[in-house]
Amino acid sequence: MSILVADVHDLKSRLEWGQPGLTIIDVRDRNTYNHGHITGAISIPLDDLASRAKSALHTQRQIYVYGEHDAHAAHAAQTLRTAGFTDVSELQGGLTAWMTVGGATEGV
Repeated sequence: MSILVADVHDLKSRLEWGQPGLTIIDVRDRNTYNHGHITGAISIPLDDLASRAKSALHTQRQIYVYGEHDAHAAHAAQTLRTAGFTDVSELQGGLTAWMTVGGATEGV
């Protein structure tokens, strides 16, 4: 499996074009998520990721993950791949990069 790193511009373009079939997961803690996150992202803290993702998402679903920093996202992506998810991308720069390109946010 290759490690996919996604650029915020690519994700923003996909959302603007209305391309369906993707899930954005914020793996930061719930309190941090509540203070601001990418619009449409679901909160699954890193500690709960393997168990909750398995029960909530199809393993073939395209998933973008982001966390406090890129290493956090990389760890989350590896956790998902180990759990059997095949299409996982790490969102480089996380929420900060997303906001820099004018991506929609909630709670900010």
